[in-house]
Amino acid sequence: MPAADSTQPSDSGRGGPPGVVIVMGVSGSGKTTIGKQLARRMGGVFADADSFHPPANIEKMKAGHPLTDEDRWPWLDAMAAQIGQWLEEGQPAVLACSALKRVYRDRLVAGRSGVAFLYLSGSEAVIATRLANRKGHFMPPSLLRSQFETLEPPGDGERVVTVDIRHPPRRIIDIAARRLGLPGQPSRVADDV
Repeated sequence: MPAADSTQPSDSGRGGPPGVVIVMGVSGSGKTTIGKQLARRMGGVFADADSFHPPANIEKMKAGHPLTDEDRWPWLDAMAAQIGQWLEEGQPAVLACSALKRVYRDRLVAGRSGVAFLYLSGSEAVIATRLANRKGHFMPPSLLRSQFETLEPPGDGERVVTVDIRHPPRRIIDIAARRLGLPGQPSRVADDV
């Protein structure tokens, strides 16, 4: 049975539903699958952080080398600029991004109140199995350990909903939408990730 899901206490009192939701977690946690369905539920757009990487970062990861913070800053800044544009235009949006460290999340949010996180939480064993079965992605399963070593789970002061990835996608989306106060009807999506 999946572990209890949570909403950080800091989520309360932030006003209405967020305009932008960042679906975060390690590679293989289901960010793209959940993010696309959540964007549909919000009537918004979806973007994947992978599309913001410069080619050198992708080549580095394909070769099995973890990115450094120096590799990540321009990538994070490009996403932060896009988030700002969505908020300015009033465009509901979901961004799938690992956002493993607090400093990365702070850089993405940049103090804006209209942004919240959906943290897809799961064990290394469950995610390793998913990665082993995934085809056509540049992130090799060998980098999973480094992602867990880098991961700083969200905490105090962050607007976040945490959901266990052992739930089916439909349930993850419904939990997140309810806890974030998002509009829309309960999901009607396939229960596979």
